[in-house]
Amino acid sequence: MSKVLVITTSLRAESNSDILSERLIAGAKDAGHEVEHISLKGKEIRFCIGCLACQNTQKCVLNDDAVSIAEKVKNADTLVFATPVYYYGMSGQMKTLLDRMNPLYPADYKFRRVYLLSTATEDEDTTPEKTVTGLQGWVDCFEKAVLAGSLFCGGISEPGEANEKTDEKEEAYEFGKAIL
Repeated sequence: MSKVLVITTSLRAESNSDILSERLIAGAKDAGHEVEHISLKGKEIRFCIGCLACQNTQKCVLNDDAVSIAEKVKNADTLVFATPVYYYGMSGQMKTLLDRMNPLYPADYKFRRVYLLSTATEDEDTTPEKTVTGLQGWVDCFEKAVLAGSLFCGGISEPGEANEKTDEKEEAYEFGKAIL
């Protein structure tokens, strides 16, 4: 089984993407995976300054929580990112974290599969498209990795509302259970 790293990127209390991630994690564990969860709540993640020193050293010159998260990303077999969809894109903190994963580009990273769980108030088929495209752009920079799947749960707005969404919680559980 795989070593799965789940990174939840919402900073909101009672986040719906966090609630659904809990179900995803339960499914992944029930499938026999070793799962680690990192929440970006309370983490200091500064913006990439574009110095590109990491391309030679495989280490970031900034010293914050992104450095330890990058090390965990590097050593995971499978990655799962969970984000609310804001203005039809991933959360800003998720994008900032992805930018800070630049030291992994020349590294001997282990991850091969990347998954996405997203939530939004809107519930149109097109709602998650730019979020998926944004993550796909990051994955495309890692030639040994693929975006292996995406689950979107729309029509969820108020904090904690996902607790009442039985179908979506089951979908998230099954999505986690199907992770390779």
